[in-house]
Amino acid sequence: MKRILVTGGAGFIGANFVKFLLKEETDVFIVNYDAMTYAGNLESISDVLTDDRHVFVHGDIRDSVKIDETIKSHRLEAIINFAAESHVDRSIEGPEAFIDTNVNGTLKLLISSQKIGLKRFLQVSTDEVYGSLLPDEEAFREDTQIKPNSPYSASKAAADHLVRAYHHTFGLDSITTRCSNNYGPYQFPEKMIPLCINNAFNNKKIPVYGDGMQIRDWLYVEDHCRAIWLAFKNGKTGETYNIGGGNQMTNIELVKIILKECGKDESLIDFVKDRPGHDRRYAIDFSKIKRELAWSPLCNFDAGIRKTVKWYCENRKWLDNLTSGEYKKYYEKMYSGR
Repeated sequence: MKRILVTGGAGFIGANFVKFLLKEETDVFIVNYDAMTYAGNLESISDVLTDDRHVFVHGDIRDSVKIDETIKSHRLEAIINFAAESHVDRSIEGPEAFIDTNVNGTLKLLISSQKIGLKRFLQVSTDEVYGSLLPDEEAFREDTQIKPNSPYSASKAAADHLVRAYHHTFGLDSITTRCSNNYGPYQFPEKMIPLCINNAFNNKKIPVYGDGMQIRDWLYVEDHCRAIWLAFKNGKTGETYNIGGGNQMTNIELVKIILKECGKDESLIDFVKDRPGHDRRYAIDFSKIKRELAWSPLCNFDAGIRKTVKWYCENRKWLDNLTSGEYKKYYEKMYSGR
């Protein structure tokens, strides 16, 4: 039985991964380790809290003593690290938390992994570490130069470099994955797609930065989870694998698709002042993981966005519980008066 520490397993991608893995694999035991900051939500994993192959531990990845105790007491063999501060806007407002969690926290996990002798460490990263593309530039490959443009992406790039350093210096068996923009169930509603859906449900204005012509590649979260698991099981140590959805579109195109799916008109669109240093385009070349690990996305965007809107429509209580608290205060601060 594979015994894995999943950090950040109550967040959006982490929760989806934990549920995916418990559904797909019978010989796995997961310790779900999460600090339960604003984006962590036990409701997202409520259906697996009683599974005897899953244990939840409330803890911070910067707490090396607790990390060591958790690994040893549960006889864990590997780490898959989802834990991160992940919102660009928040990183612009308060970069210190991003450096502390994403860099120092990852370092603490690497120290524990090397000291205890874990069999594998997988770092879940982002395409944002590559920077921004011009409209005619080729998509990001694994050998594209790292050029992060926000405090968030800089913190993730630093963490990726630490993972690489621990592999080359200490021989740590490590893999890094870099994904394009995820969407799907359980995503905290500060992110673009759930924000649009929630606002459309409530007939609120949908803020669109600048001219809305920024281009992103969209990846359905379950496809991402499947790619991570393949990389963990079969990826070559020391390698990086890009994971993309093959769905490039402008932000304004995306908003219009969501409004149509929600049965709303485009009068809800509200163009607001652009984000400082806003990257213009991301695009992922995922030919390496396709070639080496036989992975490709299974969910096309039309089907994925329909499933996502349907999920949020059927889980309004989950969404309302968030929007009545931390997110409501954040949203009002970010978008009031615009």
